[in-house]
Amino acid sequence: MIKEFKINIPQPKIDDLKERIKKTRWLDETENSDWKLGTEINYLKELSDYWESEFNWRKIEDKINSFPNYITEIDNLKVHFLYIKSDRENSIPLLITHGWPGSFLEMLKIIPLLKDEFDLVIPSIIGFGFSENKLKNDADYGFVADIWHKLMVKLGYQNYGLQGGDLGAGISIRLAQKHPENIIGMHLNYISDSYKPYSAEENNNEVKEYQEYLKNWNEKEGAYAIIQSTKPLSLAYGLNNSPIGLCAWILEKFNAWSDNNGNIENCFSKDELLANISLYWFTKTIYSSIKFYHGISLSPLVFKETDFINVPVGYAKFPKEIPIPPRKYIEKGLNIVHWTEMPKGGHFAALEQPELLVSDLKAFFRKIEKSTMPNNV
Repeated sequence: MIKEFKINIPQPKIDDLKERIKKTRWLDETENSDWKLGTEINYLKELSDYWESEFNWRKIEDKINSFPNYITEIDNLKVHFLYIKSDRENSIPLLITHGWPGSFLEMLKIIPLLKDEFDLVIPSIIGFGFSENKLKNDADYGFVADIWHKLMVKLGYQNYGLQGGDLGAGISIRLAQKHPENIIGMHLNYISDSYKPYSAEENNNEVKEYQEYLKNWNEKEGAYAIIQSTKPLSLAYGLNNSPIGLCAWILEKFNAWSDNNGNIENCFSKDELLANISLYWFTKTIYSSIKFYHGISLSPLVFKETDFINVPVGYAKFPKEIPIPPRKYIEKGLNIVHWTEMPKGGHFAALEQPELLVSDLKAFFRKIEKSTMPNNV
């Protein structure tokens, strides 16, 4: 069954959160580290004061509940998703998947901009948000991809499009591999550093430069992924117990990976940041979400000879995105028919630059529609 769903966090849980924030045992740190050592303490204190005294979760709930929310069960797992049908005849069903440390909340800005052309299905990844928060240790991209396909079929769609960034890109790629006959087209704004097509030329100078850049980036910025892939449980005890610890862990990524010109609030409001962090807190999904990194580390996006994806692929490259392979390298495994170099924006495209992302996504799917019309094959 598919059931309508309304968000309503019990008031005692909201009160408990505020009490925990109030009782935070702060570090003795006073020096402004300018985010170089992690989340800057002065901004974290400023945000925590706002979280305790001014942030209104009920307003966030009202916004979420203004969209049609649903819960269903697939393979004995709870799946939460937004489902917005377009008024347009012959609209394209579009499955949009978020990543970490984001959530389905990232997509709220783009819903009004897309619903004129698309039926939108926006699920919470298993282990995230209001979806099932318990998953097996080996749960990976393919595991979620199979559930997503069953969800789309359950909604009555045999053919549909995909959009994804971060983890959502990996899930979308696996979906296109496993169910190519059902995928109209796939639009991405990220490619995992585990991506390795079968016929890749590792000695290519451009690839070598990328690999060196990735190595340097991982030495400075990649520790989070290593610990989440190897020892997520040890990390989760602290993040699950301390709202400020959770906030600092997530906040640092929103700052480091966005095109914010030195001020995180150039990209995200306090309410946007805290809505996402509060979602992780109230749903107790920090462990299940970071444990997903362990599963995908066991099954990287390494292609076999038969794995080339013929599904049409569009790519939006935002300048402040974390490292992605060169286009020619990506094309060794994906059928790139549309590529856009964006003028601004970072990893959280739907939140940072919703208009740019939507414009490119629409342009890609219009191109696909045109190419499949009679006399335009």
